[in-house]
Amino acid sequence: MSPKKILIVYLSRTGNTKAVAEIIQANAGGNLVELQLEKPYPADYQTTVQQVVEENESGYLPPLKTKIDSIENYDVVFVGFPTWGMKLPPPMKSFLKQYDLSGKTIIPFNTNAGYGIGSSFQTVKELCPNSKVLEGFEMKGGVERDGQLLVINDAKRKEAEMKVKKWLQKIKMVKQE
Repeated sequence: MSPKKILIVYLSRTGNTKAVAEIIQANAGGNLVELQLEKPYPADYQTTVQQVVEENESGYLPPLKTKIDSIENYDVVFVGFPTWGMKLPPPMKSFLKQYDLSGKTIIPFNTNAGYGIGSSFQTVKELCPNSKVLEGFEMKGGVERDGQLLVINDAKRKEAEMKVKKWLQKIKMVKQE
């Protein structure tokens, strides 16, 4: 069996989801792509929270600056994001609606402020009806509201590495040496 082609797409505001994405790449392989918006969210946390609430209520999907060529060449797509308002962030919804992921294995991963994934993993399943969605990974990152931004570093990064490796082994996504 040939090795699977892996894509790791992530959205990260404070760097925690990016840190987990990098750990996944180090242990599963694949190409890393950060989702970027045509019009980035405001730097101010409360302004962004309000904008995201409005986007979720209206169903608005922000246009992505990130373009992924040849998505059909990938077999496995990891999708990483923070929990925003206990929901899947609108930019990740934009990505999942913009690309045809039929027949692919989709693997969600999440960082959050300690409140969990909310409805985000369920929304990934709903937006990928013709894909196989594997068990996701979640871990507490920072609490931006309280000024805790990138916390997955140093000792916390080592803890994240252990947790991610264990999860990747469980879902059989560890790259073969």
